[in-house]
Formats: sequence, structure tokens, C-alpha cells
Amino acid sequence: MSASGLDVFDKTLQTTNIWLDEIMADVGPDRQIAWKVLSVVLHKLRDRVTLGLAAHLGAELPLLVRGVYYDQFEPAKLPADWSAEDFVKEVARWLSDVRPVEPKLAIRTVFAVLSRHVSRGQIAKIQDALPQDLRSLWIAAEEAVVAPPQSEAPRRKAG
Repeated sequence: MSASGLDVFDKTLQTTNIWLDEIMADVGPDRQIAWKVLSVVLHKLRDRVTLGLAAHLGAELPLLVRGVYYDQFEPAKLPADWSAEDFVKEVARWLSDVRPVEPKLAIRTVFAVLSRHVSRGQIAKIQDALPQDLRSLWIAAEEAVVAPPQSEAPRRKAG
């Protein structure tokens, strides 16, 4: 029997907890901080890409994460044209109300989680839409945790 009575809720909770565990491995053992890091970086990423790319990425997120991803979404304001430096500053600003988390670490961590759990094709489309300096930050995070494209190890799809 499922804990919630609905398998879809149990699966998204399980998947979300896996993502949060991966974030906590980098930013520290605080689930609330991990959730804040995930939501802030996703919001800033969502606000940087076109509406179509934002929607396609949202469709690949676990149901629970998808909810926070679309929270306070204002499509009329897309895309914001940020350099990597601006992106880091925005993340830092939105993380300023919690214990200190280095913003580049937060960004790299979420980018790595996305690269592990979202389809390679979708990640490539998002990366291609980013300015070179921000794309480089993502690729560096991805290379630290994901097998190089030559091996094309299958990636897990979000649940």
C-alpha cells in the first residue's frame, strides 16, 4: 500500500527526496536549505530561457519539483538576459535569507542534479540557449558528475 494512497504522489516524493539528498551532499545536511537552493536556481534558470524551453524543462521535472518551478512564474517577463555573473548575483540575492550558501556551489549543484536526472537532449537545448559563460558553468558542473557524451550512458528520467 502506498503511503499517500496515490502512487503518483509517492513516486514524486521519492524522486524529489533523491534530488534533495544529492543537493544536501554538496550544500550541507539541511533539507530546507536544499529545497531553497533547488527552487531558487530553477526559478532563475526558468526566467533566463524562452517560454518554450521553460515549458519543456518543466515537463521533465518531478511533479513536486514542477510545482515549485512554476511558482510565481511570469511568462511575459521572459527571457531575462543575464550573464553568468548576473545569474550568480541573482541566486545570491534570493539565497540571502537562509544560512550562507555559496551561490556558485548552489548553481553547480542544481545543474549537476538536472544533468543526472533530465534527458540529455533537453539539457543540451537549455545549455544552448544560455550565454557562453553560463553554459560553461553548467558544462563544468555536468562533467564532474556525468559520464562524457562519448559513452552516452543512459540518464534517468525525472519521475
